[in-house]
Formats: sequence, C-alpha cells, structure tokens
Amino acid sequence: MKREILIVGRGGQGVLLLGRLLGLAASKYAGLYAVATETYASEIRGGESRSDVVVGDSIHDIDYVKVQSADIAVFMYPYRVEEYIKLLKPSSIVFIDEEYVEPRLFGGYKLYSHRYSELAEVKLATRRVANIIIAGHIVKVSRLLDLEHLKKTIVELVPEKWHQINIKALELGYSLPA
Repeated sequence: MKREILIVGRGGQGVLLLGRLLGLAASKYAGLYAVATETYASEIRGGESRSDVVVGDSIHDIDYVKVQSADIAVFMYPYRVEEYIKLLKPSSIVFIDEEYVEPRLFGGYKLYSHRYSELAEVKLATRRVANIIIAGHIVKVSRLLDLEHLKKTIVELVPEKWHQINIKALELGYSLPA
C-alpha cells in the first residue's frame, strides 16, 4: 500500500530532516520501500522548505517521487498553504504548528493542531526539535512506523550531542493524543 507524506515549512525548522527521518526509518527498519525528495529556497534560514516522502510495500508503489495525493501532511509554516492543500485528499491526516498556520484552513480533514514549536521550547528548552515532536505524533496517529524505528534512525542521522533531546522530543510527540 502506497503512502505519501508532504512536509512544508521554512528553512531552519527541520523539514528536510523530518523527511529523511521518516524515509530512512521506513526503508531501513520497517521493511518498506521509500523515497524522500527535498525542495528548498536558496536562503540558509527562513526560505521555503518542502520534503516529499513516498512509502510503499512494493517498489512498484513508488511510481513518482513527489507527493501527488498526500495521505499525511505537515505544515510548519504558512508558505503557499492554499496551493499545497490541493495535494490533500479527503482522508488526509494533517499536522499543523498552529503558532504559524491557521487551523481554519483545514476544515474537513483529520487535523492535529498543536503549538509544536512552543511545546518544544517549554518542555525541551529549544524549538529546534519541534519537527521531531511532530515525527512522534505522526507515528502515534498513523501507525505507519514503529517508534523504535525512528529512535534508531535519529541515532544515525543527527549528531551525537543531539541524540538524547531528539529522542525525548520523539517520545513527547508520541505522548500527544491520537
């Protein structure tokens, strides 16, 4: 079964890391096929960032590397939200950081709206792990991957000094209501 994940935000929010994390966890630990592509503006911080992750049970499920009809969508910043909403389907599960993105734009979708960046700052003393909180919440809600798969992938992808806080962020996201 094919699943498409769209992640949109701005540079510095960890959009690309979130896509890599989900794609690698799916392909390396969950026994799935996955591809993750990245699009970003030339600014180091603040420009639009987008990650498309396509996951499938078979290599044949991945017939295109960009999201065409998202099963899961993450909006961390309001860049071109109206355009990206067109990539959602009625059954899409949507996660938004409501500090930046208006929940009212997503009527009719299964919406998980939290102040993820603020939660990261309050609970973990840094906004830099809001993306990982969202990863934990995605795992809890979608059951696409196992939490342990993401923990292993975090250890592979992030510098060692960030392992502990990222794993705490992942667990914090997983503790949010489904």
